[in-house]
Amino acid sequence: MSTDGPDAGGSGEQPLTRAQLRALRAAETHDETEAALEAPPAPDAPPAPDAAPAPDAAPALDAAPRTPDPAAAPPRERRFTLTLLSVLGILTLVAGALAVVSLVQGPRLSQVQVDPAQAIEASGSRLILTANQSLDAVDAEQISVEPAVPFTVDASGRSIGIRFTVPLHDDTTYRVAVAGVTASGGGTEADLETSFRTPASSIMLLQRSADGADKIFLSDLSGEKAAPVFEHPRISDYRATSDVLVVAVEEEEGSHLLVMNRDGSDQRELPLPGEGYVSSVQVSDRAGLVGYSYSDRDLTETTGRASVLVTQALSGTDEPRIVQIDGKDANVAEWRFVPDSTSLLFIDFNGSLTVEDPTGDAGAQPMGTAASILGVNRGTYTALIERADGSFVVLDLTDGAEQPLPASDPDYGDAVGIEAFPGGTLRHVVQRDELGMPTGQAVVRVDDQGVASMIAEVSGEDSILQTCVSPSGQYAAVTIAPDLASNDYDDLLLPLPVTLHTSLIDLVGDRELPTLSGFDISWCRTAPLP
Repeated sequence: MSTDGPDAGGSGEQPLTRAQLRALRAAETHDETEAALEAPPAPDAPPAPDAAPAPDAAPALDAAPRTPDPAAAPPRERRFTLTLLSVLGILTLVAGALAVVSLVQGPRLSQVQVDPAQAIEASGSRLILTANQSLDAVDAEQISVEPAVPFTVDASGRSIGIRFTVPLHDDTTYRVAVAGVTASGGGTEADLETSFRTPASSIMLLQRSADGADKIFLSDLSGEKAAPVFEHPRISDYRATSDVLVVAVEEEEGSHLLVMNRDGSDQRELPLPGEGYVSSVQVSDRAGLVGYSYSDRDLTETTGRASVLVTQALSGTDEPRIVQIDGKDANVAEWRFVPDSTSLLFIDFNGSLTVEDPTGDAGAQPMGTAASILGVNRGTYTALIERADGSFVVLDLTDGAEQPLPASDPDYGDAVGIEAFPGGTLRHVVQRDELGMPTGQAVVRVDDQGVASMIAEVSGEDSILQTCVSPSGQYAAVTIAPDLASNDYDDLLLPLPVTLHTSLIDLVGDRELPTLSGFDISWCRTAPLP
């Protein structure tokens, strides 16, 4: 009997094997799964009326969000989460360890700020110590400076500001220590220490020439590295600050006042009150001013201005200002800027001594009568004055109080000039015989206790023309005109001997310093008197 008839297959097709049936069912299952994934989600169907809620089920809106289980996350996300938690844990441990170390070690220095070059030029330079955390109150007794120098303290937050009230010595290592500082939140005490070294001094010196250009040289103290920074046929006067050089030169029509960098670059001219002549040039670092005595070129007994005192900004941003007393121009015989201030002190032709601050509103303040301004002290606002009766006094410029100038021991005689410096004075004295006749001259160093010692001396044939001292009182410069009787004078407005030598002297050590050709070293505040 045949098995291929209609009763066997129904349609004449071969029956499927078991393997084919299994493959067909697997394909149908795969198609249903893909359709379910691609189809949009069906709206939630309402529960059947007779459906009972699941035990302890809560409404969907009240369900709290679940914290992802790292173990249930994909492998990449799980690794990132574990790494982040590890880093946060390590940072927490490090922060805790640092806090413990800070409490155990106490504050430490994180930064030191100081300008050693500026510190040897002027008073008021600052050393700023910055700690790694805010500090408890710090006072001056906790601070020591070696070598010793006076200072003031201003501490706030993490910073301790130390202001040196006098200039510092050159080529010197200074050590500063602050003992027993604590953090503002308490903890272990610590000492903060630092040191810095000041640079070697550089000086300027003027050389006049009888048959060539006058020159201003920049040099070290040895004189071996001297180099000209400015030259002109007729240099009448100059002054130098830590930043600029101010030079007065003479032309046929009168003086010109030039300002430039210390190396002679970037020259610019300051306007004068008119066509005339300038002398007694001085500068004030603190006020940024230049001052000078000015006289008109066309001057008669009834017309023109003679020896009026003028001040103006070194920047050249303002016009010359003529100092006045009671609304009239002040004709001055002698004047000085007061160091470490913006004030100036002068004696007019009537002998009246006056102090004036051009930056204030008080105007000119009378200080009695005087024959000469011997010197002005740094940082104390006091002046050394020879009164009209010949007495020597220390004058307080704030209130006019005065006291006699202490005599020296031994007494070398009355001074004709005094240069004050931190720790004492240099006094230029004239030596005399039993009859009062001059026999020579000397420069005497007198300390604050009055102890005197001679540092320079010349015979009757030579003459001391100028005595100056470095800002800190470390060095002295004594300018000598040798053999004055045969030493020709130049022909400038204020003539000086052509041959001048300046001897450098170490006042605090035993360093041998040279004698240089020239005069008016940049330590000097005023020009030499002819």
